[in-house]
Amino acid sequence: MALPLLPLFLFASFLLMKTPSDAATCSDCFVQSRAAYYPVTNEQGTDTGACGYGSFGATINGGDVSAASDLYRDGVGCGACYQVRCTNSNYCSDNGVTVVITDNGGGDRTDFILSRHAFSRMAQTTDAAASLLALGVVDIEYRRVSCSYPNKNITFKIDESSNYPYYLAFAIYYQQGKNDITAVQLCETQNFSCKLLDRSHGAVWTTVSPPSGPLSIRMLFDGDDGDETWVVPVNNIPQDWKVGDTYDSGVQVN
Repeated sequence: MALPLLPLFLFASFLLMKTPSDAATCSDCFVQSRAAYYPVTNEQGTDTGACGYGSFGATINGGDVSAASDLYRDGVGCGACYQVRCTNSNYCSDNGVTVVITDNGGGDRTDFILSRHAFSRMAQTTDAAASLLALGVVDIEYRRVSCSYPNKNITFKIDESSNYPYYLAFAIYYQQGKNDITAVQLCETQNFSCKLLDRSHGAVWTTVSPPSGPLSIRMLFDGDDGDETWVVPVNNIPQDWKVGDTYDSGVQVN
């Protein structure tokens, strides 16, 4: 009587061994949702987005940008890249468009509010793009992908709210790879003392009474697999940093 149970046991064991491997690929799976686009005539994104990028947020990635609702994640999602493709086979291409999150927003059960430029790039042809724009809101599927900015390093833009030398705020530009920046430290290079910064909003990090001397900014990258890595830029921010200036970190993160 026990023999007929043996194949069932082996089959169940096979399923148990197979499940973790299948689950490991879920980071590459597409998620079903809906997308709309910014109701403005400008094809690019907004220069007043919640991520704090300013005019950079309208032009980064060729203007293929998006606001996000749940994916904004209280600002942690700023700078993340997603492949977004609509699902209407009459109009939509197979590859869709890769967008960068630069703002917070949603509506009508949407995860994305794309720039008009990005929304149009989901289409197969120019005529199909006009049809998509006429629909206004479309069914989509999306997945997180790695951000890539050829010949660009991670860059720090000193925010206009900064007040040298009493208050420092900066946004992180050209966030690369597929990981989130979950913490930032500001270190004085002369004595190597560091302090954790506050995320003011979006991609903007702030501190009062910043250390004196040249400054090193360390970033903690958090991956889907739970691994955390501190990245230390090659270049420092000079002691006499200025409001509105940008400083090249000298590093890229794949």
